[in-house]
Amino acid sequence: MAAVIILSGGKSSRMGTNKALLKINEKTNIERIVEELHGFFAEIILVTNHPDDYRFLVVKLVPDQFPGLGPLAGLQAGLSASTHEVNVVVACDMPFISGSLAEKIAAKNDGFDAVIPVIDGKKQPLFAVYHKRILPVIAESLEKGKLRMTELFEKLHALYLTEKDLPEYSIRKLERTFFNMNDPEEYEQAKGWVKRDD
Repeated sequence: MAAVIILSGGKSSRMGTNKALLKINEKTNIERIVEELHGFFAEIILVTNHPDDYRFLVVKLVPDQFPGLGPLAGLQAGLSASTHEVNVVVACDMPFISGSLAEKIAAKNDGFDAVIPVIDGKKQPLFAVYHKRILPVIAESLEKGKLRMTELFEKLHALYLTEKDLPEYSIRKLERTFFNMNDPEEYEQAKGWVKRDD
């Protein structure tokens, strides 16, 4: 079994508002993510420094232990709070997340510190799997100010998955699943996709 850690600590500077709480078809982005993952994972942890914004969700809320240090600090907080060894980490701005894909990549964590999808040649650290045992490595990176996820990967025994390793998912499905909304234009794009799919 694995847990899910949703990171909702970004500043949303390009969007201008909290991306997690933007609505798509009358449902907030964070609700879409939680509902999609809930059927596949027993434990869902949301890392946020604004817990009052998320009281409506039935998930465990935890704050950053190293505020202001980005996704790596969020990963540290989530892994510390998790009761599972294997954890799927998801960003809060991915409205088309796939529970079945999350479950699949979690199942590939056989002796690895991390399982990192590489889609269209880009590593996807914020929809990936991390083992709880890497906490000391993360703590060392945070203390040294090495905050990039790619720097963390260099210290881990990681499995990288490309499109070829996920043949049951079409390229279009993978691109949609790993899409994240960083600015108003991408938000409108996501709403347009949902409207066309209805």
